[in-house]
Amino acid sequence: MTTLQRAFQNVFSRFSEQNFAHIANRKPYLFLTVFVIWGLLLLWFHPRLVTILEDAESLFQWISLGYFIVFVEIAWLYGVYNISIVLFSIIDRALPHQGFVYDENAPMPDTSVAVLYTTCNDFIEESAISCVNLYYQNFKIYILDDSTREEYKQKIDAFASNYGESRVQVIRREKRSGFKAGNLNNALTYHVTEPLFAIVDADEILPRDFLLRLVPRLQSDPHCGFVQANHTCIQTNDNKLKKDMYLGVDIHWKWYQPLRNRFGFVMFLGHGALLKTACWKQVKGFPELVSEDLAYAIAIREQGYYGTFAEDVVCQEDFPDSVRAFRIRHIKWTRGTCEFLTHCMSWLIKSRNISLVEKLDILFPTVNLPMTFFFFVFMVNSGIVMPLTMGLHQDVTFVLSGSEFVFPMITLPDLFTKLYHWDFFLVTIITILAPVSCFILELRKQGRRLFTFLCHSTALYATLSPMTSVAVFGYCLTGKARFLVTGDKDDNSHKVGTLHKQGLLQKIVQFFSETHPDHRGLRSAEFIAGLFFVSVALSTFQIAFIGLAIGFMLMPFMHSHGWEHPVARVLVWVPFTFILLGISMGGLGVFGIYPVMFGFGFHF
Repeated sequence: MTTLQRAFQNVFSRFSEQNFAHIANRKPYLFLTVFVIWGLLLLWFHPRLVTILEDAESLFQWISLGYFIVFVEIAWLYGVYNISIVLFSIIDRALPHQGFVYDENAPMPDTSVAVLYTTCNDFIEESAISCVNLYYQNFKIYILDDSTREEYKQKIDAFASNYGESRVQVIRREKRSGFKAGNLNNALTYHVTEPLFAIVDADEILPRDFLLRLVPRLQSDPHCGFVQANHTCIQTNDNKLKKDMYLGVDIHWKWYQPLRNRFGFVMFLGHGALLKTACWKQVKGFPELVSEDLAYAIAIREQGYYGTFAEDVVCQEDFPDSVRAFRIRHIKWTRGTCEFLTHCMSWLIKSRNISLVEKLDILFPTVNLPMTFFFFVFMVNSGIVMPLTMGLHQDVTFVLSGSEFVFPMITLPDLFTKLYHWDFFLVTIITILAPVSCFILELRKQGRRLFTFLCHSTALYATLSPMTSVAVFGYCLTGKARFLVTGDKDDNSHKVGTLHKQGLLQKIVQFFSETHPDHRGLRSAEFIAGLFFVSVALSTFQIAFIGLAIGFMLMPFMHSHGWEHPVARVLVWVPFTFILLGISMGGLGVFGIYPVMFGFGFHF
């Protein structure tokens, strides 16, 4: 071991997973690094940023510039957070590990385990079979069926009949309240007697040794309330969307989750985990929220228990098979996160049993989704309001093969020359690339594959902000969250037969209550927003803004026509390509040319 490695090992205070007591004492070094670097950035740049407020000619301009400054600085914080995770992961991997050692010669554990397979109009037999085929001697499968459609009920009953009730038991409830949490609570209250239980999603494939490896781990420490298994995305060649996007799921799990054992808060992710029934009883069940998994992990942490992440036990999960399903899942996560923050954030912050490090590791990723609304406002402010109210009109001439081409451009006023030096441009680029830095490192030797993935990922993720903003606003307006089933292809719950009889106000309230991606009003709003932004971006010659705005229009198109549509296959390359071009043009500021450059909040 080198001297540098030995020094890092002392700082990181490595631990053995055989001694779980150390896991509760999360080390503060990651978040100390984040806030120290962010603080240095503020010390260096904030005085320069504040000076632009002196040139505001009206209260409106002062507010616009003030919002720009605040959001840029928050964007830096998230950029530093993402970069720090990647750096800590690199260092962490370079250090020696002494993980949980599974003794293959030890007798098989005989603790009985309940395997809870949850489904609602999305039963997948392959997943259920993986539960039945677990290599373990004492377990029982409970299929918690909330399906409303007869064909799924019949498939489930036929499957269960092949094994007998002693191995597979189907549980259905009369009142489907409390979302997935209510379904789990019902089974655990009235049917399950086992001291341990696993939770499996309808599309999840468990490895055969799932219980064999997790049961000893969970039982080895009385303070461990659950063990969350690792996941990889199911690879397939029969679905273009899955084939293009599975890599992002795998890389994210690899870089972001393992560190939480040492420097953060291990979240229960709702599936692919083994839990103690005694802990569930102590906190009186799963909180009946859409984000019941995170709320539950916090509830048991408050009681002195915690979770651990098992990197070596790998389940398979499915990526949504269509853009529609992807958007439905995103809406569920967004409104569920808003609900969680409304009900739990104050209690979490005030908790004396959860460390500051754990609180930060919970809040950083959860606040990020609702922040999309403020990113959208930032985009409108920096891409439309500021150029149109403060920009300077100027014609730019390009000479190509002896021919001159004149383009109108709105450049930033002189007050922005205080900002646009090489250091400001550099921190902006780092902030933009920070969320995809793990993908860049992972695929650094595969340039073409990296560029393709970044184009696809930008077209799918970065163009969600109009829909997400509507979802956040809708939750703030109505205070309602719904557990939308990603795999339910015929969910028409957002449609109301008497809609034509409702008044305008009722229709508006219903629209914001549902925020369902199938709603024509939502998709129309996305397309109109994109069309408007394209027109403004063209008139102000904002290349990056044009690309993203085209993505806003592309998203509802792909919802209706699919990821594989010929038009979509061409346009998915546009947002990221134009963003790169816009960043390049922004670099002209280093040489004294100051075009309007969108990009500070791109990572949201």
